[in-house]
Amino acid sequence: LQAFLNKLRAADDLPQSIYCVLPGDYRLKKELDNVLAHFNSEIEWLSDQHFLAEPGEFKQWLAGRKNPIMEHWYRHIRKRLNILMQADGKPEGGEWNYDKYNRKAFTKKGPPQKSITQTFELDDISRQVLAEVEKHLDLPGEEALKYWPVNRDQALLVLQEFIDHKLTVFGDYQDAMWQDEPWLYHSRLGAAMNIKLLHPMEVIQAVEKAYRDGQAPINAVEGFIRQIAGWREYMRGLYWSYREDWLEMNELDAHQNLPKFYWDAETEMNCLQQSLSQVLSYGYGHHIQRLMVTGLFSLLYGVKPNQIHEWYLAMYVDAIAWVEIPNTLGMSQFADGGIVGTKPYIASGAYIDRMSNYCKSCPFNPKQATGENACPFTTLYWDFIERHTELLSSHYRLGMQVRHWQNKSAEEQKAIQQQAQKIRNDLQ
Repeated sequence: LQAFLNKLRAADDLPQSIYCVLPGDYRLKKELDNVLAHFNSEIEWLSDQHFLAEPGEFKQWLAGRKNPIMEHWYRHIRKRLNILMQADGKPEGGEWNYDKYNRKAFTKKGPPQKSITQTFELDDISRQVLAEVEKHLDLPGEEALKYWPVNRDQALLVLQEFIDHKLTVFGDYQDAMWQDEPWLYHSRLGAAMNIKLLHPMEVIQAVEKAYRDGQAPINAVEGFIRQIAGWREYMRGLYWSYREDWLEMNELDAHQNLPKFYWDAETEMNCLQQSLSQVLSYGYGHHIQRLMVTGLFSLLYGVKPNQIHEWYLAMYVDAIAWVEIPNTLGMSQFADGGIVGTKPYIASGAYIDRMSNYCKSCPFNPKQATGENACPFTTLYWDFIERHTELLSSHYRLGMQVRHWQNKSAEEQKAIQQQAQKIRNDLQ
């Protein structure tokens, strides 16, 4: 931006009109508007063509909906663009959503097939960028960058790799985690779409073709397409709808500082050590690691929303404000009070134990909330319920957990609260 401004200042004749594609960060748009107003130049914002929704479509869909739900938007997009639809107008396979089939954990033997993840030789531009970055920042560098496509040809290779080697089991195990396995069966395509190396529609069409050619089951294909046509588009729509408000949101009155181990992965909690280490090494974690490990701990611990948002925005290779902010502040931290999701996504250490083998290499016991070996996730889970009883008690699912808390003896409740306070004291 500064280089652009310097060019404007040096120009003999300032342009009367400037055309610019809408950026992915509202703050940048505001800054450009303000700067160009100073130069008496008008800016015309052009729609970003690398999305499925037409300009104004989400705003029109949102109007009049008191409780918008992503699933309804997803169905709207699928019908309009004829994605995974039958000739009679019904969804392919007879169901709109196959999420209930996509929650398997690995058996004790681990992932059923090897995760193939190709790497790329760094080109001259990438090496120049790395050299410049290393002058100022201590970042992973070449080892991390070789996993990410930086041009269209590489992005297309990653797309084909996903279809040929991962898509068949993606659906079954999209929520699963495993020790020292950062990639598993996930596509690595989010960043490629976000920096416009691939159009989301060509990705969707390639995956749908694999289904129609008999290469992949419907639960895998639908689950992957939902992430793009559903969540990706929905997050962008909500980001711009509440663009002035996101960074002021703190529905749960969270006020703890982000623990230091988010920056160095130095923690005894193995699930966090695994999830954070791969972020530091590759700038990546799949959606369950983000939502139910790094995000979950932040939520239960009570981290200030802007601090965890700034961490996600800085650390993930696919993070751009329009997708990161509503996912973090809404879906993960419930700072929005229910704009994105209908409830806080909370769980004890038992969830992580069920969906991974992380707990097998951890000194903490996910079944214990108190004592020397108590799992901090489990302790903070019950502490979160105690602190937010009023909010949770009216929810049809979480209300039961409130009753479980209330049925604990006063002695057990006190012990859990004391253990939770010890965790906070140790992390401050």
